Amino acid sequence: MIRQEQQAIVRKKGKELLRIEPWGPNGLRVRATQLGSIRDEDWSALLPAPVEGAKLETDGKTAVITNGKIRCELMVTGKMKFFNQKGELLLEEFDRNRFRTEIQGEFNSALEINPRMFEPIPMTDNYRLTVRFESCDGERIFGMGQYQQPYLNLKNCCLELAHRNSQASVPFMLSDRGYGFLWNNPAIGHVTFGKNVTEWEACSTKQMDYWITAGDTPAQIEEAYAKVTGTVPMMPDYVMGFWQCKLRYQTQEELLEVARGYRDRGVPVDVIVCDYFHWPNQGDWKFDPDYWPDPKAMVDELKEMGMELMVSVWPTVDAYSENYPKMEEEGLLVRSEHGKAIGQLGDAALIDPTNPETRKFVWDKIKKNYYDLGIRIFWLDEAEPEYTGYEYVHYRYHSGSDMETGNIYPREYARMAYEGMEEQGQKNILNLLRCAWAGSQKYGALVWSGDIDSSFRSLRNQFAAGLNMGISGIPWWTTDIGGFHGGNIYDDDFKELLVRWFEFGTFCPVMRLHGYREPMKPPLGTTGGGKSNSGAENEIWSYGEQVYEICRKYIFLREKMRPYIKELMAAAHEKGTPVMRPMFYDFPEDAVCWDIEDQYMFGPDMVVAPILYEKQTSRKVYLPRGKWKGLFSGEIVEGGRWLTCEAPLDEIPVFVREGKLTLSRII
Repeated sequence: MIRQEQQAIVRKKGKELLRIEPWGPNGLRVRATQLGSIRDEDWSALLPAPVEGAKLETDGKTAVITNGKIRCELMVTGKMKFFNQKGELLLEEFDRNRFRTEIQGEFNSALEINPRMFEPIPMTDNYRLTVRFESCDGERIFGMGQYQQPYLNLKNCCLELAHRNSQASVPFMLSDRGYGFLWNNPAIGHVTFGKNVTEWEACSTKQMDYWITAGDTPAQIEEAYAKVTGTVPMMPDYVMGFWQCKLRYQTQEELLEVARGYRDRGVPVDVIVCDYFHWPNQGDWKFDPDYWPDPKAMVDELKEMGMELMVSVWPTVDAYSENYPKMEEEGLLVRSEHGKAIGQLGDAALIDPTNPETRKFVWDKIKKNYYDLGIRIFWLDEAEPEYTGYEYVHYRYHSGSDMETGNIYPREYARMAYEGMEEQGQKNILNLLRCAWAGSQKYGALVWSGDIDSSFRSLRNQFAAGLNMGISGIPWWTTDIGGFHGGNIYDDDFKELLVRWFEFGTFCPVMRLHGYREPMKPPLGTTGGGKSNSGAENEIWSYGEQVYEICRKYIFLREKMRPYIKELMAAAHEKGTPVMRPMFYDFPEDAVCWDIEDQYMFGPDMVVAPILYEKQTSRKVYLPRGKWKGLFSGEIVEGGRWLTCEAPLDEIPVFVREGKLTLSRII
C-alpha cells in the first residue's frame, strides 16, 4: 500500500517500509527499513533543506514524486526509476524477480534478485544491506573521496567504503548522465560500479538512506549537493600561500631557525608546522618543556615574521598520559569489543569524538595548552583513525559499532576543534586532517592525502585523488609535496620528483611541503618529546641551488595568484565549487574533456597540465575552445585542439583564458 504523508511518499509492503521525499533543490531522499519506523540518525550527512514546488501523486499502487529537475517513479512492485525534467532515464533499480517483472511487463527472470536486500544479522536489529542499480554502458563516474589509484573515472571500479591512512571514503558520486548520488550511510561496506550492475553494500545498518539529484551541468549537481550537506567556511588569508613542514622539527629553536631562514632569504611562508611527539606523552596535548621551553614566545616571533604556527594533535592517549585515567573512567575512549582498549594503536587508546563529552574534554585541553598561546590552526592527524590492521569489527563508539557508524569518525574529529574554535569567536576556521566523510567540509576540514610514498606512481595517484575529492564535496585538499615516505635529499632522481610535485602543488587548494626525508636523524633523548627521531632537512634550500631557485619561483607565483585564489575560495564557500576540478566541470559540452585524466582546471580560468612521469620534458595538452595564453611563454593560442608543449624542469604547461587574469609573465 502506497500513501502520501505530508511531503513524502510512503510504501509499506511485507517487511519493508519505504519513504521517498523531496530534499533540497532538485533532490530526493530515499530511505527504507525492515524495522518498525524510519529513523532520523544523528550521523546523517544531510542537513534540513527547504523544498519549494515539489509534486506528489499516488493511486495507492504506484506513485510519482517530482522535485524540480528530478522525478521518481515508484512502480507497483516497489521498483524505483529516476528521470530528469526532460524525461530521460538517469538511474533505475536492478530487479530480477519473475513476479515483479511480469507485472511490469518488462522481462521474466528466475534469479529472484530484489533491488533492496536486507539480510538479518543474527541476535541484533541490524542488517547487511545490499542495494543494486542497473549499470549503463559508457557511463562515467567521479567523486567518492580519495583512493590510492590513478583512475579519475571510477566506472568498473570496486571501492571499499572505509577509511585507511591515505584512503578517505566520501560516498558521493557524480555521473555524466546528469545526476549525483550520496550514499548517506557511514557503515563499513563496498560499492561496485560494475559493467553488469552497480551495487552498494553496508555491512551493518538499520536502514537504507541515500540522496539523489539531477542537474543540467556538473556545477548544478555539485551546488545542489553543497546545499544539503554544507560548504567550507571562507578560507582565511593566512593559509593561501606556502606552508613549510617536515617530519619533524625536534626543538623550538630548530623550528625558529628554519622560519628565520625563510625570512632572511625573503621567501614568504604562511604556515610552519610543529609535528607530532612534541608532547611528553600521547594524550597530554601540550608541549614538552624540555624541548619547547617557551612556546608563547615562539608563536609571537613567528607572527612577527608573518607566519602562523600549526600544531599536530593526535587522537591517541597513552596509558602513561596524565589524561588517561579520567578518560578511561568516564568512557571517553574508543572501546574494543573484546579486551582492553590499550593496544589499538601501539601502546595507546583512541579518543571517541562521536561522544560530545569527549569532544569537550579534549578541546578544553587543546584550548588551555595551545589555543591560549595564540595558535589558531591545528593538524588533526590520525583522523581515520589508524587502527593496526583496520579490524573494524573489533571497535565500538558512542554512536554505535565501528561496522555501523565508523566512517563518521573524521567528521566528528573535525567538529571537535571547529566547534571549540567557533565558541571562542574565531571566524574562517581551517584545520588539517588526514581523512573525511560527507559533511566534513562544513567543519573547516582541509584534507591531505596521507602517508604516501615518494614516487611518480604515487604522484599520479594523488592527481586523481585530489580531483575526485573536490567532486565529493571536499574542496579543501592538499598533499605532501614530494610524498611522505622516502626521498633522499641527495638523490638526483628524488630532486626531479620533488620539483615536479612542487609545481603541481602550486596549483592545489593548499601548497604544503612535507615529508619524512632520508637520511634520518636520531632521537635527541629517551623521554618525552625527545624519544622520536626525525627525517632529514626538508626546506627548499635543502636540495641544492637549482631546486631552490625553481621552488622559490613557484612560491612567488603562488603569491601573485592570491587574488585569484581568494575568488576560488569564495566560490567554494558560497556554492561548494571545487577549487581544482576535472576539465569537464567547466566544459561539460566538450566531449573530449570528459575523458581527460592528466590535466585539470584550477578555477575557471586556468588549465594545468602537470608532469606526472619521470624524465618527461614535453607533453600533450588539450585546450577547450577560446583563446588561451601560456603562463610562462606569454603566447596566445587558439583552443579547441591538442598541443604539444615543452616542459623543461622548471616549467609545466599552464594556460589562462585570455583577458581573465592579470598575472605578469613569469620569466
